[in-house]
Amino acid sequence: MILAAAQTKPNRYNIDANLLDHYRLIELAGQNGADLIVFPEMSITGYERIDAAPLAFTKDDSRINYLKELAAKHKIIIIAGAPIIIDSEMFIGQFVIAPDQSVSIYTKQFLHEGEDEFFISSFNYNPMIEIENKKISFAICADIDNPKHPENASKKGTDIYIASIFFSPNGIPSAYRDLQSYAAKHQMNVLMSNFAGESWGSPSAGQSAFWNNKGELIAQMNDSDSGLLIVESKNNNWESRVLKI
Repeated sequence: MILAAAQTKPNRYNIDANLLDHYRLIELAGQNGADLIVFPEMSITGYERIDAAPLAFTKDDSRINYLKELAAKHKIIIIAGAPIIIDSEMFIGQFVIAPDQSVSIYTKQFLHEGEDEFFISSFNYNPMIEIENKKISFAICADIDNPKHPENASKKGTDIYIASIFFSPNGIPSAYRDLQSYAAKHQMNVLMSNFAGESWGSPSAGQSAFWNNKGELIAQMNDSDSGLLIVESKNNNWESRVLKI
């Protein structure tokens, strides 16, 4: 199994440019044999609140069609985030795009302070997927601040917990502490994808990372580069490499 965390620098209000970054990184992940690639929180639009509505995607949005084509081409699962409108309500969500071009949606369950002015939280959109008989669950940013979230994932038999986040330099130490703790406590491998550069007019901390199911930090990116963190399971161990773009 090969997993990839994308670390991107979003272009504010420029969905086309952000999608081009997604295409480029998905192609790179596919060329390196990845079975799955995950992007940061609201990766397609960049993190937004008050301006999220005009940027929002629908459940069957045609703008993800080429992502579906890339999923089929590379036989890769793509997790890409956006504000998503479902039944006239807006969620912080992510598209989980399978190689057969089917799409499921995960929505953020625990909102950050202030997000509830613009978004709805929900437990109704919470897919699990499998790769090589390993169960995979998802989290978006403030989900990881609530210990109930990884606990619920563990109760469902999760082997790999994947977090898409937008954490600042001030916040990233707590993200590392919590994710390491969840990996060890629940015996789950944890893959985290964060922005580098700026989003929502604020700095992001980068440092996308992977912990094994003993809570050991296997690999991390730096705080500034765009690219991929790739981890590969070999003989019950994980090997890693970073590809910068």
